Amino acid sequence: MEQQLKAPPEVKKIAQFLRGGTSGMKIRVGALNGKRLDYFKGKSAIKALLSPAFAKVKGAPKVTTEAEAQSLLQSVNSHAFFLRVQRGGPTGSSSSSPKALQIIPEQKFSPDEYYAWFYEGSQWTTYAGGILMVAIMLAGVMFPLWPPIMRLGVWYLSIGMLGLIGLFFAIAIVRLIFYIITVIVASPGIWIFPQLFADVGFVESFIPLWEWDIPKKKSKKKKADKDKKEKGKSSADKLKDNGGAFIEEVADSDNSRPQSRSARIEEVEDEDA
Repeated sequence: MEQQLKAPPEVKKIAQFLRGGTSGMKIRVGALNGKRLDYFKGKSAIKALLSPAFAKVKGAPKVTTEAEAQSLLQSVNSHAFFLRVQRGGPTGSSSSSPKALQIIPEQKFSPDEYYAWFYEGSQWTTYAGGILMVAIMLAGVMFPLWPPIMRLGVWYLSIGMLGLIGLFFAIAIVRLIFYIITVIVASPGIWIFPQLFADVGFVESFIPLWEWDIPKKKSKKKKADKDKKEKGKSSADKLKDNGGAFIEEVADSDNSRPQSRSARIEEVEDEDA
């Protein structure tokens, strides 16, 4: 847009920061005239300008109050980097479908309003990715024209990758067979490389070498803390936990009824009602 080209450098800095990934803004996806657009709420932009990340941006104005942030965002809005929109219902049958957006003729910045982006930010990463993808495809098509030593190197590399994948599957099968045998011979069984499928690093996946298949038990400390917490609950808490009724133990006496009636259930009026 022409208005964006005429914007001062400091306004462009603010727009680039807000559109980048370091701002921490919550971006949502809406639909305007059948086209998907990113939009945000004004409060999110104000918080981004008051964040420490914006204070580190070189060449950007300093912001210390919400009034200053709102004034700067008004100038960004006046140069059409984002426009005030009205949010409607979902465009599809699902509630998670993009919300319908409509541009409001009267443009102003307010923390409680929604704004749709009409600025894509820096595109150098997109261009670089496109060029890299074209180069990879072109290199693959021209594979027969590669020098023999390069083709040989790619062949060795592919064989090595297939070998590693095959070795992984072989280890998984061997450890399963060994576990089944040890379950029968030496219960409860032994796992080879017990961390193989755990969410750990490559080296940690092979440490320890083996381990008994013993289920993990809850620590006594956690159990004691839980019992202590249950004892410290009041009658109102017990009432809330048990849906309006709790069992109260009554001490036995000489004139009491049989022991089968030593516990009674009382209905107590809910305090929150």
